[in-house]
Amino acid sequence: MTSIGRDRTGHRLAVPGRRRGYVLDWAGRTDVGRKRTVNEDSLLVGPPVFAVADGMGGHAAGDKASAAVVERLAELRTEAEQGYLDVERVERALSAAAGDIDEFSAHIPIGAGTTVTGAVLVIERGEPTFAVFNIGDSRVYLLEDGAFGRVTRDHSVVQELVDAGVLHPDDAEDHPESNVITRAVGFREDVRPDVFLLPVQPGMRLLLCSDGLTKELDDARIRHLLSESGSAAETADELMDAALAAGGRDNVTVVVLDVAVPAPRPKKSPDSR
Repeated sequence: MTSIGRDRTGHRLAVPGRRRGYVLDWAGRTDVGRKRTVNEDSLLVGPPVFAVADGMGGHAAGDKASAAVVERLAELRTEAEQGYLDVERVERALSAAAGDIDEFSAHIPIGAGTTVTGAVLVIERGEPTFAVFNIGDSRVYLLEDGAFGRVTRDHSVVQELVDAGVLHPDDAEDHPESNVITRAVGFREDVRPDVFLLPVQPGMRLLLCSDGLTKELDDARIRHLLSESGSAAETADELMDAALAAGGRDNVTVVVLDVAVPAPRPKKSPDSR
């Protein structure tokens, strides 16, 4: 398990060419769970990139695979321009991580790999935007103006069955192939992330999570916990506690990211010094 970054409240996000920006609050949590002995999840928190990776592979290779992804993504912070990146740089970082994974796992017959999902700050048509990306079955959810939904689409066998109308969504988690994914970073595969653009808006809340959370909590329960008025840190704690209480069959990792508009700076009176 690799964790990069710390919880933060009140981080000011400037918007190029504008006097008023946004405030970001975020919190990340990861836990080995109740059944596993090794935590193969990794996370990265801190602008311009937030990410969760869930490693897979024998001989502790999953731990190294997820670490390789968040470490490559963390390097992008030095390339940010005015606090923003572009999707192409993220894709190059993921490809570099895939090369790292294939190199260290060359002696492992089954190989190694990891899922990854994240949100990177970009400028799209002059507006600050979250470019949400994913490979595998780690997810990003959005809560905004009371509306809740999943942003990402799982790259998995059961998702393909659901999309084909063969399997009901409620039966997906209990399907015998529920852990079989169709895309990953590593396993000597080409890197093919899906990307979804979300304009940064005050009041929006993003949840990034590994499937250790969604194995234990359905979307209704996740929505309920995200909708409560707790801070990012309090909400991350509540999500983690709920997943562990429900069984914690896998490693569990969550990142909660909130957006607000900062209050205008008070004007100085003519007499102030």
